[in-house]
Amino acid sequence: MKISSRAGRIEPFYVMEVAKAAAQQAREFAATDGPMIFLNIGEPDFTAPPLVQEAAVRAIQGGATQYTPATGLDSLRERISGWYADRFALQVPAQRIVVTAGASAALQLACLALIDAGDEILMPDPSYPCNRHFVSAADGRAVLVPTTAQERFQLSAAKVEQAWGARTRGVLLASPSNPTGTSIHPDELRRIHAFVQERGGITLLDEIYLGLSYEDTFGHTGLAIDDHVISINSFSKYFNMTGWRLGWMVVPQALVPVIERLAQNLFICPSTIAQHAALACFEPESIAEYERRRAEFKARRDWFIPQLDAIGLAVPVRPDGAFYAWADCSDICRRLGVDSSWELAFELMKRAHVAVTPGRDFGTAQTRNFIRFSTASSMAQLHEAAARLRALVA
Repeated sequence: MKISSRAGRIEPFYVMEVAKAAAQQAREFAATDGPMIFLNIGEPDFTAPPLVQEAAVRAIQGGATQYTPATGLDSLRERISGWYADRFALQVPAQRIVVTAGASAALQLACLALIDAGDEILMPDPSYPCNRHFVSAADGRAVLVPTTAQERFQLSAAKVEQAWGARTRGVLLASPSNPTGTSIHPDELRRIHAFVQERGGITLLDEIYLGLSYEDTFGHTGLAIDDHVISINSFSKYFNMTGWRLGWMVVPQALVPVIERLAQNLFICPSTIAQHAALACFEPESIAEYERRRAEFKARRDWFIPQLDAIGLAVPVRPDGAFYAWADCSDICRRLGVDSSWELAFELMKRAHVAVTPGRDFGTAQTRNFIRFSTASSMAQLHEAAARLRALVA
């Protein structure tokens, strides 16, 4: 069977490959060596709060399970618009909001709508691997631009200008970012967007972790710049609905019918049950619970990162959002006699029973020297993980 060249360009998602290995080792060691601690997957340990679960049950019992418009329930688009007004004092018309089958569908739709074969999209290195594969699946080419800790592992306007070429179509940024948890300073984002607009390009902004921002300097949506920024968001992270597969995008008004046409053909509509459930995300009781959980995520960050630094897994940039720690493991690799973060990840699984994500997925700019920890697990799990890592390196 001949496989398409498009499929051949898509690399394995190594995060999931490591997860499979960790699950296998967990089964093998459970009886004799205790449970594996999973700090490798970026998934909140919280589930959807009670009002959201109750809304899903009501939708099923009431028969509200048929197709919705491809752009999503009007009522949900209005609720999302209200969230921008309440949280960011920003008026985002509901007509510019398209509800999607997860943020992944939003990114796919955006890429298919805006990228032609051979177009290049600039992205920071390191960055979330699936984002570059969405570009590739649209027959574009993701150009990874190396970044440094001094740049918060984010692109600058100067680097965008330097990397811009004849085939460059735009930029795909993430703020806060996976794997680093760092955001772009609003002033720098404005400079990047201004340059991109001058070149007639597009600014795609992954804001999936925007709800999980912890510092006032960075907790702003890029939609405040102007109507030409395209924002991707999700109900997975802040709203704790990972498996419900629901997201949204905010696009210029002129792009809505284009996205709608693609969505009709590719997805028909997002999950109807998930949409009805998500309406309850914006109730005051639910928002209060989400904010309590956001404070818990921040507390985990504040405790765990100093522990990593003390162990010798230095986190060069304190994350201002999400639930990740991007740690330099080069010193630990030397001490344990391994060559890269990929090998270290399997050593930590085997010898400390702690699953982490090696940097291999996220680019090539020194990523072999970094591992990503997820701090989405409970504080008790983080305490145990830190104790195991201390014992190993000691």
